[in-house]
Amino acid sequence: MQADFWQERWQRNQIGFHQAVVNPYLQRHWPVLPPGSRVLVPLCGKSLDLVWLAGQGARVLGVELAPQAVEAFFAEQGLQPAVVRRGAFDCYSAGALEVWCGDFFALTADDVADCTALYDRAAMIALPPDMRQRYVRHLTAILPAGCVGLLVTLDYDQSVLAGPPFSVPDEEVRALWSGGWQVDQVECRDILDEGGKFVSAGAQRLDERAYRLKL
Repeated sequence: MQADFWQERWQRNQIGFHQAVVNPYLQRHWPVLPPGSRVLVPLCGKSLDLVWLAGQGARVLGVELAPQAVEAFFAEQGLQPAVVRRGAFDCYSAGALEVWCGDFFALTADDVADCTALYDRAAMIALPPDMRQRYVRHLTAILPAGCVGLLVTLDYDQSVLAGPPFSVPDEEVRALWSGGWQVDQVECRDILDEGGKFVSAGAQRLDERAYRLKL
């Protein structure tokens, strides 16, 4: 999955993965954190979840590859962000919201040293298998011990649809995050009746799962 793939999707506005509402699993299962806690949101797009997290008193650090997504996020929220260059990133900020535009894998431990939480609704399922392994290894290497999080995945018959979004079965989730993370499934729903393209492709199930994480 190359960077230009996602750049092109945003340029063409092919963003069916964007949700027009706050994710329900986030609202049901997000842990209570001390006010001012910093939350890392990889591959955040222009998600409304960022606004919801800020509304819970968090400082939000989103990371997004496509400039179009970052600019659209702040424009749609009616915000005029300050923009500074920091290492490999163009960093947009307004109040409690920061979105760093650049390659997620360029993040360092210093960048996220004060991130005590992680939220992933669309990152893991956007990555093919080899990149999923690299993604989790990178998070494990840079996030501080004690970091908590929420992960949302999809699980379906990958042979009927190439992805993205990719299928990440429960056993793969547990294997990938086994290197130091505690993984607890908190909800699983078959949402096939909400997934038109999956039905058209012949999928017989489309399981959405939410997991709580702790490093």
